[in-house]
Amino acid sequence: MFEQKIDEELSLKMIDHRDAEELFRLSDRSREHIKTWLPWIHFTKEVEDTRNYIKMCLRRYAENNGLTVCILYQGNIAGVVDFHEIDEKNKFTSIGYWMGADYKGKGLLTRSCRVLFDYAFKTLGMNRIEIRAASQNTKSRGVPERLGFKQEGVIRQAARLYDEYTDHVVYGMLKEEWLKKGEIT
Repeated sequence: MFEQKIDEELSLKMIDHRDAEELFRLSDRSREHIKTWLPWIHFTKEVEDTRNYIKMCLRRYAENNGLTVCILYQGNIAGVVDFHEIDEKNKFTSIGYWMGADYKGKGLLTRSCRVLFDYAFKTLGMNRIEIRAASQNTKSRGVPERLGFKQEGVIRQAARLYDEYTDHVVYGMLKEEWLKKGEIT
């Protein structure tokens, strides 16, 4: 089970069945904030939907094909970071994330991702991490940009969002680049 204390206020822990109610309440309170870029919020209508999501995350973890962690700020769930898939053969993973509306602008996501990237490169042996974000989602794009990821391109009309297509900006980081930056301790 993954757990990592970052500092006195911030820590990460693998998602767990016991997180369902708190995580649902956070997503429910943050509905307006989340729905702009993440349409899954429309399908999260009750705690049972969050329980099903957690089951899927734990199943992927058991199959060595993902890792979903809760960001804990002052002991409360503030958001989620997720390695979507872990490609062992190619030593590659992609990452997604979201923060509750009450926790925006505190740098929690960037600090959390930094620790998870260290873990992916150092412990999981990944060679590449990829982040995709909607081209107009400047908040989400700020995380890889602050952490020194390279913008590798744009996938045109990559996702359908509310009956419109949106482009995705692709960011990548290689292990050798991360090591050169001195991020891994």
